Amino acid sequence: MVGGTVGRMGPTLTVFLGGDVMPGRGVDQILPHPGDPTLRERYVRDAREYVGLAEAVNGPIPRPVDPGWIWGDALAVLDAAAPDVRLINLESSITARGEFERGKAVHYRMNPANVGCLTVVRPDVCVLANNHVLDFGEQGLADTLDALTGAGLRTVGAGADLDRARAPAILGGPHGGRFVIFSCGAASSGVPSSWAAAPGRPGIDYLPEASRASAAALASRVRAVKRPGDIAIVSVHWGSNWGYQVTLDQVRFAHALVRAGADVVYGHSSHHPRPIEVYGKRLVLYGCGDLVDDYEGICGYERYRDDLRLLYLATLRADTGELAGLRMVVIQARKMRLHHASTADTRWLGSKLDQVSRGFGTRIAVEGQTLAIS
Repeated sequence: MVGGTVGRMGPTLTVFLGGDVMPGRGVDQILPHPGDPTLRERYVRDAREYVGLAEAVNGPIPRPVDPGWIWGDALAVLDAAAPDVRLINLESSITARGEFERGKAVHYRMNPANVGCLTVVRPDVCVLANNHVLDFGEQGLADTLDALTGAGLRTVGAGADLDRARAPAILGGPHGGRFVIFSCGAASSGVPSSWAAAPGRPGIDYLPEASRASAAALASRVRAVKRPGDIAIVSVHWGSNWGYQVTLDQVRFAHALVRAGADVVYGHSSHHPRPIEVYGKRLVLYGCGDLVDDYEGICGYERYRDDLRLLYLATLRADTGELAGLRMVVIQARKMRLHHASTADTRWLGSKLDQVSRGFGTRIAVEGQTLAIS
């Protein structure tokens, strides 16, 4: 069901939705051009310590690695799936300049010379409205936008002023319609209110709260841009890092977006996958979980199995945007690289995701090394 025709369903499109991609800190240190490892965290002051934690758990990591190392088996999976559009949430600044943002406990930055670790996975759009893109201030944001643009990568959700931060990314589709992508970052994920873009001020498309008023405002922007035949995707960075609970405000917000014309609500921020819902025949991902990070070896949340990651491949009807199928490939982070997960781990994650999604009317089936909506 990839970009083709399925019986009487008509043409379909496949969208890859990746969770949080965090190539800063420890990940940056194993890439070909490691940047300044200095950190200002409470317990860790050198990013190379995160590499050491990962090595203590799973063995030595070669350094430097090639830009594709961190993606590992995911590259072949995506090439085989051949999605019509690829989206990732890029949760790091890309800069060698700027000042540490005050009041934040954790800061992420990647050396601009390592941007090849992003281009190798060929994202069509990097969504930037999240709680780390301004970790090194407005200078860091400007450098991030310059690095991505210079590498030929589109962005959405952040910009030099309010209009550019709110502007959707618009891509041509294979069947005449367009992909229209919005990105906003919520206070509930830790985004400081000072990061909100304003007329003449850089920042992100900031969401103070997932309220009815905020949903209505964003919904009106979706309706204003979407045309017949378009696929509208709304990326929302929201919620806490751990746990499976989805708040009633988040549910209402997602439903309001779908009623306004959003075909996919692409939620993220949690470090592990959260429930999945199909509402109005549209896909709602309340939390995609992490995809690339340096959390290997960090203790305290082992029960969530955040080493297990998902590659979300959603098949949509090209004419209506309705969900035709959802396949999720389970992969595991080891040695700061993505590997195919074992059968046992695939079954564990499938069972957990099925358990937490039942309240939303969604059942998850295990099909070999992948998960699917049953």
